Amino acid sequence: MVNTAFTAIVLAMPASPAAAQAVPVSSGSSTSSDTARSDSTAADDRPAKSGTTRPRRSITPYLEVQQVIDFDLAGNDPRGTNTYTAVAAGVQASVDTRNLSGTIDYRYEHRFGWGDGLADQDIHTGLARGRVGLVPDLVSLEGGLLATRARTDIRGDAPTLLIGDQSNLSQVYGLYAGPALATRVGDLDVAASYRFGYVKVKTSTDFALAAGQPRLDGYDSSTNHAAAASVGMRPGVLGVGWKLSAGYEREDTAQLDQRYDGKFVRAEVTVPVSRTLALVGSVGYEKIEASQRAPLIDAAGQPVVNSNGRYVTDPASPRLLAYDTDGLIYDGGVIWRPNRRTTLEARLGHRYGGTIFNGSFDWQIDSRSGLRIGVYDQIDSFGRGLTRGISSLPTQFTLARNPFGNAFTGCVFGATPGTGGCLNNVFQSISTANFRSRGVYALYSGRNGRWTYGLGGGYSQRRFLAPEIPGLFTLNGVEDESWSVQGNLGRRITTDSGVDFAVYGDLYRSGIAGAGDVKSGAATANYYRTLGDHLTANAAVGLFAFDTEGFETDVSGTLLLGMRYAF
Repeated sequence: MVNTAFTAIVLAMPASPAAAQAVPVSSGSSTSSDTARSDSTAADDRPAKSGTTRPRRSITPYLEVQQVIDFDLAGNDPRGTNTYTAVAAGVQASVDTRNLSGTIDYRYEHRFGWGDGLADQDIHTGLARGRVGLVPDLVSLEGGLLATRARTDIRGDAPTLLIGDQSNLSQVYGLYAGPALATRVGDLDVAASYRFGYVKVKTSTDFALAAGQPRLDGYDSSTNHAAAASVGMRPGVLGVGWKLSAGYEREDTAQLDQRYDGKFVRAEVTVPVSRTLALVGSVGYEKIEASQRAPLIDAAGQPVVNSNGRYVTDPASPRLLAYDTDGLIYDGGVIWRPNRRTTLEARLGHRYGGTIFNGSFDWQIDSRSGLRIGVYDQIDSFGRGLTRGISSLPTQFTLARNPFGNAFTGCVFGATPGTGGCLNNVFQSISTANFRSRGVYALYSGRNGRWTYGLGGGYSQRRFLAPEIPGLFTLNGVEDESWSVQGNLGRRITTDSGVDFAVYGDLYRSGIAGAGDVKSGAATANYYRTLGDHLTANAAVGLFAFDTEGFETDVSGTLLLGMRYAF
């Protein structure tokens, strides 16, 4: 009876989604979200069921004009007050049917700077996630895209306003795509998946560092492949559930011919002990190797850099190990599901040569609000973390944009309250090295009448893995940290108008000797009003500040007036 009841709860609930920081499907994760299916099936990814839910489709292309004035409130910007006019084109679209679910929010903006203080610029920001059922209830195809501007070096400036002439910013593009299979063969659950990812960074090198600080290599591009397969049986058949899984992941990075190669096999059991509680455990084998070549050294003993400020690879260099592990992995823990709206999972185990802990908590508090908390521990890189982070976001997410440019570098809230993911740990800086990433994140969101709200944030620590090269600075063993928080609040005043508020805060510590802390924060308010069927006008105000230890604090106030025509 216990087994049947627990299985019924499992089947009645959506699979607990992996959040943006979850371990990749091919890494031999010690969490149950590491299955062969795609790890992005969140509660609001579930397709509309024929005859029970009306399919939803919307597409809104638009043109927009903005006039922006930025005031230097700290009095230390030689440009003083900056003014620019922005002309933008974009599209916001969403579809949610039985076999197709997706959301896209893309914006291209060209800014015309006034005077000599600001140069003209082209800016791309956007996020897309989608899933299509190629063979209903059997094979699906998933994909995602992201374009944003992000901080380059964790020690440099931390401008919260990620548009305009700001130092320490790089343009980032990321995408992933791949098929997934999930089916039942008798009493067996069979699943398999493949994911291809690509990341490209146009690195900025125009930022200042404290005296004596070493320059780090700049990121260029990477490709990664992740494949996994599993077969298992639910607890209701034999009294215990079991699963056998295997996976492989490969990443090739353009910088210094870097390579990551990881593979695992694992056996897992689930033992129900009550109607709501089960014990889980797994044991397996994993091998991970990360390597690169050395940079070319000039006559002065310094790395040779190209025109983009990136290290040039020494073609005569042998492969140098950055990380190598080979051996047994295991864990044990609990799954607690007291009802259809609540899931808690926690696991303690051995991996990466030491103790690891992973966990998640999902609570759909009611139909209007929800909470998600996650704890993670994994070997990662900027490229793998970004593509996996995109894949872990729900296909249905909210389309609200910060009027000063939503860069999608923080938390993304799902259309269903309490769902979504945070990319803060990915974008704390753009590093070329692999690292062990550990941290915690939380998301809380909901709606109540005319109000909508969201709160997210987390803590992340990265311990870098790099080869020791005589005479050169290395990140090996360096630990950096970041704390982040984000809050959004909106109210619909009338059917034609509303107001949105947002606050952001971050703290960064690089772990490099002599480098100071970096703090940043921002607050914005935006009023909008529709004028007829196609026009929307808005007025916004923002306060932005960041402080880099050893440099002057930067504080600016920004005013914006805009007009949008939606087709």
